[in-house]
Amino acid sequence: MRLRVEFTTEPFDLDEPPAHALVARQVVEAAELDSVDVGPFGNTAEGGADGVLTAVDALLRKTLEAGATRISLQVNVVGEDEQ
Repeated sequence: MRLRVEFTTEPFDLDEPPAHALVARQVVEAAELDSVDVGPFGNTAEGGADGVLTAVDALLRKTLEAGATRISLQVNVVGEDEQ
């Protein structure tokens, strides 16, 4: 199964990325995912279910530790893995 996760972390800082946003970027870029799109108003990553779910777990834990006070996320099934 393939999944797509879309997420944001708060609080926002318009002057420079807060620590929790930088941690979120590091987590998804280091994860075993097929695609990652990091933007100023939202982030998207896609891959196999195991990779996405592992990344979501790390994302929640590490961004909260780094000071996030709110994390919004949505996970969608986007298809089946081709094997």
